[in-house]
Amino acid sequence: MIETDITVVNRAGVHTRPAAMIVKLAAQFKSDIYLTGDNQLRINAKSIIGVMTLAAAQGTILHLTVSGEDETAAVDKLSELFASGFGEHL
Repeated sequence: MIETDITVVNRAGVHTRPAAMIVKLAAQFKSDIYLTGDNQLRINAKSIIGVMTLAAAQGTILHLTVSGEDETAAVDKLSELFASGFGEHL
């Protein structure tokens, strides 16, 4: 199991398009992937509804928990996606 914190860096936060990008990327991995927000709600990162309920604004720190055979690759790719600001202007 790998646990780390990731920060939402894009101005608009995790709205519909970034949420879809997170879910699409997470679905490529066999590992269980969870995000926990400020409200301590733990959601499955493979669920679009779950990711949207985080309502993560710019500057929000999310706790990422990944467990499974491809956990390292999953953490690396998700961390890269968040760091890129989902391709939006930072």
